[in-house]
Amino acid sequence: MNLKLEKFCPKDFALYFLLVNDIRVMQMITERILEPNEAQDDFIKILENNRLHECFGSYKILSAETNTYIGFAKLEIKETNSEEAELGYMILPEYWGQGIAGQVSASLVETAKKQQQLTKLVAIIDPKNAASRKILINNEFRTREFIDFDGLPGEILELNLR
Repeated sequence: MNLKLEKFCPKDFALYFLLVNDIRVMQMITERILEPNEAQDDFIKILENNRLHECFGSYKILSAETNTYIGFAKLEIKETNSEEAELGYMILPEYWGQGIAGQVSASLVETAKKQQQLTKLVAIIDPKNAASRKILINNEFRTREFIDFDGLPGEILELNLR
């Protein structure tokens, strides 16, 4: 499937909410859906982060042919001059198993490699999420550590870009 990535904009909250309000999507992220007010707060932070740099932020994953919404992808920095970015994605369940997360991840890694300021990419997954681990390992990420995120297990993987 041909895909395109477009940064989220203020009118896209309903698309974001489709993902974070689906327990199948959120099971390996927060183990619960986000309530509307919590999702709105997160979405505002996404929009603010999108303004830090034109090449980094959070994107809608869309079908290039039909413009159909497929999911969320991010290549997120914490501040304008960050040397590290976080790669992540959420895909609507009806598109699981089609190679979309792998395709998007590879695209984001290539984007990161072109940005001279970045030295490292990180990704955080639930250690039980074998599919995401495989995608990241295929993109040359390696496990850095296992940590606890407010009672939830997490595995941090990283990719050195230099």
